[in-house]
Amino acid sequence: MSGITIHKKDIKKGLSLPVMEHFFSIQGEGFHSGKAFYFIRIAGCDVGCSWCDVKESWEIENHPVYDIHQILKFITNSKVNRVVITGGEPLMYYLDPLCIKLAKKGILTHIETSGSHPISGIWDWFTLSPKKRKLPNEESYQKANELKIIISRLNDLKFAESQASKVSKDCKLFLQPEWSKSHLILPIIIKYVKDNPKWNISLQIHKFMNIL
Repeated sequence: MSGITIHKKDIKKGLSLPVMEHFFSIQGEGFHSGKAFYFIRIAGCDVGCSWCDVKESWEIENHPVYDIHQILKFITNSKVNRVVITGGEPLMYYLDPLCIKLAKKGILTHIETSGSHPISGIWDWFTLSPKKRKLPNEESYQKANELKIIISRLNDLKFAESQASKVSKDCKLFLQPEWSKSHLILPIIIKYVKDNPKWNISLQIHKFMNIL
């Protein structure tokens, strides 16, 4: 019997979560690039982008299940009071119980999501990274502090503009080259941002630094 089956009820209640990996590192993308964070990568994704660099996170059954007390301990044992909950697609799960415990410890909560599921959890920073295969819901557009669009081809810039029209005027806008095509697409993004300065460029600086 898999760990997922054993913990099914607790997972549904948000008391346990399947975790692909967890680690203390530097945020390499978006508005908070360069800051130290603890990362919790929750397993499971129903979006399935072809260029995803953590496809191993998609299958829930392949990863251990931790209760939220264990997850909290991972974070509090580090030297940081900021956590990024990412995936996979973290909003496949009910995240209120974990976020409540984190808030009680004074830990700032950030999420990175496609926005394709109902929002749960309490977030100090909400990074929305929409995917064409499964678009965000209206609530996610309204909640977004940061919009991050992955650019792998020229046509993705049109998608980026369509998504930017749906978020608030205070939302930070980022274009990020898809890593395997970065040498081709980055010059296009640079020119586009110079022509459209409401946008910023996000680079996966953790990959340049050769860290997680």
